[in-house]
Amino acid sequence: MIGALGTLVRRELMLAFGLGGGARGSAGFVMPIIFFLAVATIYPFAVGPDAQLLGRTGGGVIWVAALLASILPIDRLVQADVDQGMIDQYVVRGMSEELIALAKTIGHWLSFGPPLMLAAIISAGLLGQSAEQLIIVEIGLACATPALAALGVMIAALTAGLRHGAALGGLLLLPLAVPLLIFGAGSLTPGSQNGLLLLAAASLLLTVICPIAAGAAIRAGRE
Repeated sequence: MIGALGTLVRRELMLAFGLGGGARGSAGFVMPIIFFLAVATIYPFAVGPDAQLLGRTGGGVIWVAALLASILPIDRLVQADVDQGMIDQYVVRGMSEELIALAKTIGHWLSFGPPLMLAAIISAGLLGQSAEQLIIVEIGLACATPALAALGVMIAALTAGLRHGAALGGLLLLPLAVPLLIFGAGSLTPGSQNGLLLLAAASLLLTVICPIAAGAAIRAGRE
């Protein structure tokens, strides 16, 4: 099972980075990061020259941008493999739908989470965040991005084959990810670092449950 999981994860990474010749292309990796940095670049123009206001609100903007950026690749996570018949081929080879969903979650996180955390360093500078705030943001993103990846795969599996599935996926993901946003942004408030513990707990729960739900959704879509 570990060997099959590694093979699937490797394929997901190749597709995400545009190296596998699949339907996703490099946009699945680049566009969320560009969007994330674009939000951090534009926001200071809206706030104006008030550095204190920017410092107080910048952390929350990073979290909102990360949440919105996680929506962009949803339509490419499962639908392309369904259209090409890859899911059926995996199942014929003895791989369970839950294993496929887990591999997609790991691959999606590796192509989305670490690059987003690196981009957060640039965003923190643009948004006037202190070194201490940046550390808290990075810890929070390290906790939350696996859950965002798991949610993305689950929503992609639920909406695969539906008309306007990408738009519907975004609408479904946002309310489910709100607890991550609340705990993550709340941890930036002085004296509220316990928010990171709640964030880690919520992320762990979602990371465990979502691949199971995604596997069930993939199975139901095949029947």
